[in-house]
Amino acid sequence: MNHDSTPITLVRGLGLIAAVSIVVGNVIGTGVFLKARVMTCNVDTPGMVLTAWIVAGLLSLAGALTYAELAAMMPRAGGEYVFLRESYGSRLAFLYGWMQIFIAKTGSQASVAVAFAIFLNVLTGGMLDREIFALDLFGWRLSFGRVQLVALGAIALMTAVNCAAVVVSGWVATLLTVIKIALVLGVGLGAFLFAPGDFAHFAMSNEGGTCQGVDPAARAGLAGFSAAMLGALWGYDGWNNVTLVAGEVKNPQRNIPLALIGGTSLIILLYVFVNAAYFYALTPTEVASVSPNSSVATEVTGRFLGPLAAGLIAAALMASSIGTLHTSILTGARVPFAMARDGLFFQGLAKLSAHSRVPVGALIAQAIWAGLLALSGSFDALTDYVIFGSWIFYGLTTSAVFVLRRRRPDVPRPYRAWGYPVVPTLFLAVTAWLLVTTLMTAPLRSFIGLGLIALGLPVYWLITRRGATREPERVFADPE
Repeated sequence: MNHDSTPITLVRGLGLIAAVSIVVGNVIGTGVFLKARVMTCNVDTPGMVLTAWIVAGLLSLAGALTYAELAAMMPRAGGEYVFLRESYGSRLAFLYGWMQIFIAKTGSQASVAVAFAIFLNVLTGGMLDREIFALDLFGWRLSFGRVQLVALGAIALMTAVNCAAVVVSGWVATLLTVIKIALVLGVGLGAFLFAPGDFAHFAMSNEGGTCQGVDPAARAGLAGFSAAMLGALWGYDGWNNVTLVAGEVKNPQRNIPLALIGGTSLIILLYVFVNAAYFYALTPTEVASVSPNSSVATEVTGRFLGPLAAGLIAAALMASSIGTLHTSILTGARVPFAMARDGLFFQGLAKLSAHSRVPVGALIAQAIWAGLLALSGSFDALTDYVIFGSWIFYGLTTSAVFVLRRRRPDVPRPYRAWGYPVVPTLFLAVTAWLLVTTLMTAPLRSFIGLGLIALGLPVYWLITRRGATREPERVFADPE
């Protein structure tokens, strides 16, 4: 056989456990260890903090239930890019991919890689606090030290892991996710079993907590609950990323819905459990008074581990960061791969490795850009800017269920969104509320984000004008 003429395709090497691990591993980051303080300042009582986590979790689950129908219908690499392309055309799909490649995904990877290095620095007692060299470029000082070196190393290492066969990436995702879950459960169980806590704390309210750095306008009442909900929703962000590797999931019509729904449900249980443990060990006022330089998780574990607590939580935050980095790199590279396959991005990124059958070119290009963002220090601002745009695309993707049910009622739907049309409508309503809230509280940031996304329009025009686009991979057969 002539191997040169044999088409190389993606391998469906991710089983159900790996798919669930991608959902859980991408969502559980540092927020579960850090957010309780600000949320307590927002709403004052443990009951309201837990309510915010539950409601935000159920809303995320509503999104997962809806995405499950789309992913089971179209189990292709690129996930949301494919859903938007089939529902609204290539231009809108390109803008989604542009945002993911240049800002959202790569900025997030830069952020968690630097966070990993910072937590390692804490764990080693400041051993990374050394500048290697600095450059002054037109009045802008670029500093390169051990922290940046470790961050780049983390991006390179996780990219190398993901250049192996996708089944290897699945094993790594599963291992790192098990470690994350064990750490969250360890903090929660340790608090309930060994900390000198009291269930009476749940009947108390924050009175006189310092709430350092928390905006007074985001405390108490509807504004406070809105702020707590926003914080909780950011804590759940990322549940959708398994759809990006839908082309590599075994039995996708069954496993992707199970991973989305099961993974999101597990995260809700873990978040509610560990936050309840925080309030068992500490009063609401003590939670609200934790220093921003520490974390509620560190204070809670300190009640039963003493001086070892800081090291344990630093290690937990490192594990969470590296796990999120791994799954983000794995899923993120499938977007430029899918775009390049349609002729909407650099053609080299559409090639698969003959050995591992993964998009190595897309992985390497993604790593280079994420590394540059990590060095520039601009990743936090960039990712903040596109939060508004990200939720617009969440809403558009969810609305694709309505579009495709009307336009393609003939297409087999192995999974149909539970609660349709109420559940997706509820998710769209909350998305609209989030967009309005973000626009009112941060109008400049929102418009800058939209402007950065709109920069993709001239790029799309240039690409399509060259005539390099191709007929996209067929998703649906023509109706007879």
